[in-house]
Amino acid sequence: MKVDFIICGTQKGGTTALDAYLRKHPEICMANKKELHFFDDENAFCDGAPNYSPYHSCFSPKPSHKVIGEATPIYMYWHYATKRIWQYNPNIKLIIVLRNPIDRAYSHWNMEHLRSLDSASFWEAIQNEDERCRKALPYQHRVYSYIGRGFYLEQLRRLWAYFSKTQVLVLRNEELKQNPNKTLQKVCEFLGVEILQGIESLDVHALPYTASMSKREKDYLRSVFEYEIRGIERVLEWDCSNWLSE
Repeated sequence: MKVDFIICGTQKGGTTALDAYLRKHPEICMANKKELHFFDDENAFCDGAPNYSPYHSCFSPKPSHKVIGEATPIYMYWHYATKRIWQYNPNIKLIIVLRNPIDRAYSHWNMEHLRSLDSASFWEAIQNEDERCRKALPYQHRVYSYIGRGFYLEQLRRLWAYFSKTQVLVLRNEELKQNPNKTLQKVCEFLGVEILQGIESLDVHALPYTASMSKREKDYLRSVFEYEIRGIERVLEWDCSNWLSE
């Protein structure tokens, strides 16, 4: 058995909704739970060749299933995960859902704040991110990486270094939310399964916000991400002007 595809990013980009949609497909076997965290588990790879048995035990494929997949959004961000996935299955397909990195950063902080994993204010968190994230070196910080995870181009180029662009499907969070049927048609065509029909829009794991992002915070993040967003527009041939709008 080999896993055929992974939804590998981005965190707070809509991966939970996409995972939930694909669980409705009769030809797709999704993992027994979302976020297996196998390829970002340093302990699983510390002795060289990993044991894939624990990973494979998380799937329960049926004869009707044509493809097997899972969703762990940190894989896109975790430096070592890409090579490990390639070594596991160089023919695997990867799905990425990208969200405005400004909104993604605030949503990420809001989640960690509600979980009591970060007591800092959002302004404090983004002003001191570099210093705070050094605590996790030589790895990336799993919690405080609010801005870092939003530099998508570096992450995409790392994936494209190992996998052909035909193996990587990049979607927009807005399209998944606003037109799930059209987006899921792209996903089904990419995976080579029947098109799902009549899907009703899901709002999965939408956490409440205690407050909105302030103008100061938004302006700061706009200045941080403007060059990156322009690069995404060029590389993916997207119009991301709404990501930078007031």
